[in-house]
Amino acid sequence: MGQAGVILVLGDSISAGYGLDNPAQGWVALLAGQIKAAGKPWTIVNASISGETSAGGLSRVDDLLARHKPGLLLLELGANDGLRGLRPTQAQANLGEIIGRAKQAGARVVLLGMRIPPNYGKRYNDLFEAVFPALAQQHGVAYVPFLLEGVGGNAQLTEADGLHPNALAQPVLMRLVWGKLEPLL
Repeated sequence: MGQAGVILVLGDSISAGYGLDNPAQGWVALLAGQIKAAGKPWTIVNASISGETSAGGLSRVDDLLARHKPGLLLLELGANDGLRGLRPTQAQANLGEIIGRAKQAGARVVLLGMRIPPNYGKRYNDLFEAVFPALAQQHGVAYVPFLLEGVGGNAQLTEADGLHPNALAQPVLMRLVWGKLEPLL
């Protein structure tokens, strides 16, 4: 069974703090501060890598689970699959396998959903966006429908690339995750 005190974050650039001047500005670091302020005896291990895909996360998850023995996994992958036009069914299979392995290792999972710009058309976007609620229902895990809710598309809250959340957006992301995470702590 996972240790109640470790939260593992497995994500991509959104969780790795891409574009931020200081990692302490990122939503993961802010969440660690929120957890501490709430008096919860949990620590966060951020294993996020910019550019990570669901396949990359799947290739690393067993080692991460064995090394850190998390009680909770925050899973924030899939956006790069979508941005690269990879098959949504493959992302769903990879993410489902990560969730299954985490649960088998004794970790509860919070799935952080993502949407992508409409570059590949409505059909692709619909298929991509359907991945996250389907996984949450299939595996019975806590779920944030869209991690960038209120941030995506807002030029004041994104980097110049229009995709990555800037420092002003990080507290918004942290609050979205905290809302789902707090009842599990």
